[in-house]
Amino acid sequence: MKAETFRKAAAEALGTTLLLAIVVGSGIMGERLADGNEAIALLANTLATAAGLVALILVFGPVSGAHFNPAVTAVFLARREIALSLAVLYVAAQVVGGVLGVVLAHAMFDQDLLQTSLKARDSAGEAIGEAIATFGIVLTILGVVRTRPDAVAFAVGLFIAAGYWFTSLTSFANPAVTIARTLTDSFAGVRPADAPIFIAAEALGAALALGAASLLFRDAARD
Repeated sequence: MKAETFRKAAAEALGTTLLLAIVVGSGIMGERLADGNEAIALLANTLATAAGLVALILVFGPVSGAHFNPAVTAVFLARREIALSLAVLYVAAQVVGGVLGVVLAHAMFDQDLLQTSLKARDSAGEAIGEAIATFGIVLTILGVVRTRPDAVAFAVGLFIAAGYWFTSLTSFANPAVTIARTLTDSFAGVRPADAPIFIAAEALGAALALGAASLLFRDAARD
């Protein structure tokens, strides 16, 4: 493996590790401090995730592009902006990094390192919400990267913050995150049995965003 390829894969793995540590850790902390108030716990989870995501994209973006998300990597592969071999490596790094992030979050809060989530998220509305969340985040990236690449980190963080509140599933929008969250029985968890439908919804949302971007941004890209 070339040194540059290794650095990119390592950035994706480390970035996704830290992202999941933030998502799960802030969920555990928020739940502990909210005294049963789920709105306060969700607000804490939202702020930590959005702020952490902005920082991680700013840090790792110059190295790997800071995908941290198989759906994003798949879209850039479809646009021929990343090689297939590197895309496969990215996805593997993202999934492994996500699992490691969950383990780290559990370790920080003295919990069992690997768990099985019991949190049911099995409604059609939640699946629709996940497709919309993924559509929105991918379209945000594709739209902003064209004209304001320096603002991508902030745009992504803001959309994720909004997605935590306007979608029914608190906006996973990321297959690696979905897989990792099956391994925590905390505020941020999702039952393993419910994960496949959400991964399918994420894939659908990403595909629709790719099509929408091709339609909406075609003329602007030529200019």
